[in-house]
Amino acid sequence: MTDRIFPPIPPVTQVPRVTPQGRQPAAKTGASGDFQKILEAKLAPELKISAHAQKRMAERGITLSPRDLAGIREAVGKAQAKGCRESLVVLEQVALVVSVENQTVITAVDARSLKENVFTNIDSAVFVQNN
Repeated sequence: MTDRIFPPIPPVTQVPRVTPQGRQPAAKTGASGDFQKILEAKLAPELKISAHAQKRMAERGITLSPRDLAGIREAVGKAQAKGCRESLVVLEQVALVVSVENQTVITAVDARSLKENVFTNIDSAVFVQNN
């Protein structure tokens, strides 16, 4: 009587794994260190430069080397660890106002313009020393 209410369940059969034609399984690499480097690079916060900052840098002849950018990223990381939101990052000849939350350079000032500038709406300052 219960067979009419609950029909018998047929046995489950296993289907063999099929690879689509023309596709090969992904090759495994032996070096797990490569994966770690790629993962760290992808997870590292990328520093953006706003259009306003790019304009100011072009006007004032400011160029940032990869070493400078690495120092700025490190400074922003330190500011973020302290809970800062807007920070003044001071390099040797350049000062940058950076939105720590957005990882974005808001504006840039060169050494000639630093003398008479007042920086407002910042909650921290980080000095970068490139050795």
